[in-house]
Amino acid sequence: MERTRIARVDDVKLVRRGEQVEGTLHLTPHHLIFCHSPPPSVEEQNRLGSQPSKPRELWITYPIIQTCTLRLTHPASHHPSSIRLRCRDFTFVCFCFTNEKQARDVYDSIKAWTCKLGRVERLYAFTYQPQSPEKEINGWELYDARREWARLGISEKDPNRGWRISTINTDYAFSPTYPALLAVPSAISDNTLNYAARYRSRARLPVLTYLHPVNNCSITRSSQPLVGVRGNRSIQDEKLLLAIFSTSHSASPSMTSSSRPRSRQSLQSSSSGSPARDIPANLPDPETLEDQMISRTSSEDGPKVYGAQQHNLIVDARPTVNALAMQAVGLGSENMDNYRFATKAYLGIDNIHVMRDSLNKVIDSLKDSDITSIPPNREALAKSGWLKHIANLLDGASLIARQVALQHSHVLIHCSDGWDRTSQLSALSQLCLDPYYRTIEGFIVLIEKDWLSFGHMFNHRSGFLSSEKWFSIENERIGGNDSHNQRASLGSSSSSGTGNALENAFLSAKGFFNKDNTSRESFVDSDGELQPYDQSPLANNKKSSTPGKTTKDATSSDNKSQPPTKVKETSPIFHQFLDATYQLLYQHPTRFEFNERFLRRLLYHLYSCQYGTFLYNNERERAENRVTETTRSVWDYFLSRREMFTNKSWDGGQVDDKVRGSERLVLPREGECRWWSEVFGREDREMNHLPTSTGLAGPHVSQGGTGSQTPNGRGVEQAYTIPSSVLTGVETAEQAVGAVPPVKATSGTLNAVFGNAGAGAEDGKRGMGAQLAAGMKGLGIGKSRDKGSGLRRSSLTRLEREMEVEMQ
Repeated sequence: MERTRIARVDDVKLVRRGEQVEGTLHLTPHHLIFCHSPPPSVEEQNRLGSQPSKPRELWITYPIIQTCTLRLTHPASHHPSSIRLRCRDFTFVCFCFTNEKQARDVYDSIKAWTCKLGRVERLYAFTYQPQSPEKEINGWELYDARREWARLGISEKDPNRGWRISTINTDYAFSPTYPALLAVPSAISDNTLNYAARYRSRARLPVLTYLHPVNNCSITRSSQPLVGVRGNRSIQDEKLLLAIFSTSHSASPSMTSSSRPRSRQSLQSSSSGSPARDIPANLPDPETLEDQMISRTSSEDGPKVYGAQQHNLIVDARPTVNALAMQAVGLGSENMDNYRFATKAYLGIDNIHVMRDSLNKVIDSLKDSDITSIPPNREALAKSGWLKHIANLLDGASLIARQVALQHSHVLIHCSDGWDRTSQLSALSQLCLDPYYRTIEGFIVLIEKDWLSFGHMFNHRSGFLSSEKWFSIENERIGGNDSHNQRASLGSSSSSGTGNALENAFLSAKGFFNKDNTSRESFVDSDGELQPYDQSPLANNKKSSTPGKTTKDATSSDNKSQPPTKVKETSPIFHQFLDATYQLLYQHPTRFEFNERFLRRLLYHLYSCQYGTFLYNNERERAENRVTETTRSVWDYFLSRREMFTNKSWDGGQVDDKVRGSERLVLPREGECRWWSEVFGREDREMNHLPTSTGLAGPHVSQGGTGSQTPNGRGVEQAYTIPSSVLTGVETAEQAVGAVPPVKATSGTLNAVFGNAGAGAEDGKRGMGAQLAAGMKGLGIGKSRDKGSGLRRSSLTRLEREMEVEMQ
């Protein structure tokens, strides 16, 4: 209780959605608890008579608080001092106090319990004691890696399917952010893995995450390669990928390009190398466009290399220019001259900074939800780009799922470090491919496997230890206060005019939540935050013969002192995955065992820190901190309340590819991405039924066309446009289509990427390092040393600021 300045405050008014109630606010070490007794309704008066109504309570855990703003009583105003909270589950509340001292004490107590803990071990999860029937369940036992691999047909004793389970990482020294058990091709030895890992960022080499039970095709995942401006290569990495793409051949020798089944979305071979803009008047859907782009890069001439006929894919989830820019810091994307057995596709999914900004814009449209019941700002919702990002994720997952299930091809997925976009695409594509993952148990296994064991950085992305940047004081009148509060006060002065009617009517509170986390300042002034998480391990790899040693020190968990949340490393990555899952559930309501409430409560418990499941950044850190022994699993909560989270419309998981609606494969429907209104605490009509006269995005965001949207989600075409796709470029050793790095691109493509009209003609005569240097010159990054062999750190400043280089 040493952090609590005041434990109880009476006569507090709670303002929420424009309604006010009076009650008592309690502050405990882990919760804010507001208790009040609402006036009984007429029905309750008739039923209970003179008995008082049952008290109601609002519980708010400290980690779920996103922003906290204290507004002190202004000398010229008669409004009481108040505290406004914006929570990560999109709960907006305002507490009004009778005197300023109470408000200050509550504010200081909340701040101490929220962002001054200093250690994850002080969070609620380590003291939480469940009640029956929850305490009879052990959710930690639900996921077992060996059991899941066995379900997919892989075991240590039977390598006949082309895969084996490697124990090279059981002590996490090989790759600290990877799981202990790695499924790799049977033909690849641990010695080869050891060398191949040195070519991948943070030793996150390509390993299996899913094996299709019908055609034996795989989804593998990794981090970006350490190509650099010198065009580094690794024979072991190339050998590993070739073995991965050949596993279905060893298991099914009769499977060939001519014998495999074709679908209506089958890849159409074309000898034409025309650009993607040469589209006929009768526009195909984006899925067909994606298949055609991949097909154009698949040469049918010359000797056949197994895998090329399958259109095996290396999926780089990043925008092309971001992938290219990473070469300047020793990273990059695969040089397809060294991977002639595959095709590479760029998806153009934006990075964590863009996603964080997008959600902040959504929040801005909801920011006055505590003081008014006015619907969200529809124009701000449309401009946030949130639905576009969700649609892109679904489009990318659909592409991967179709390649595996319909084209009988292998897919390797990576982004930068392989724990954000890679986890999203990998998990969503498996959700489309496997009906087991659409059950409650299977969905839990999917999260445990592709998010928790493969090292999505939940601590960093979710900001469990909060940040003082998320706390601010307005109307501070005492001199000598901290500069952050002064900046917060100045930053809000423009929005506190006396002419704002809404502001005067509701405690002059407009604009409280539109300051924090919207500044680009953190991208410029990194203060060394790029180290060690954001630097290339290439230099360290050269010093160590063990791949894991390059990152273990950088990612180790210090139990004694842990850094506060870095605001620029937070991002709603897992939230986006749940939102995309909601889209699939909404479009296919009978194919999922769990319901929408399951997803919404899962997002809540991600931030509540009541359970230990999502704490820490990877499997190694959880093992070192013994979370299975000291905390409870979040799955205890869901499994003990299974009936609450079961979809009443579920078809039971029956699979019959001959019956429409019962196929194994489930794909998102194009142009039907909608707002998940429940998670934002709004009614469906407030967010999804917008008037057509606005010209803004309607209830569904369409990937193609322009013009206003009708309530059923169909766009009114006003101009000839090509249906857009998340697929931005395709590249092989022979040719490229779309936006690709200028190594193989024509001068026109180079100019489109870099905006440098004079670079294209010369690049054809120069080596890779010179091409990259010329391209970066067009971006204004600066010249490299030693003819493009390296770049000064200072020359990357503008790149980090304007392009938000893929450092996460």
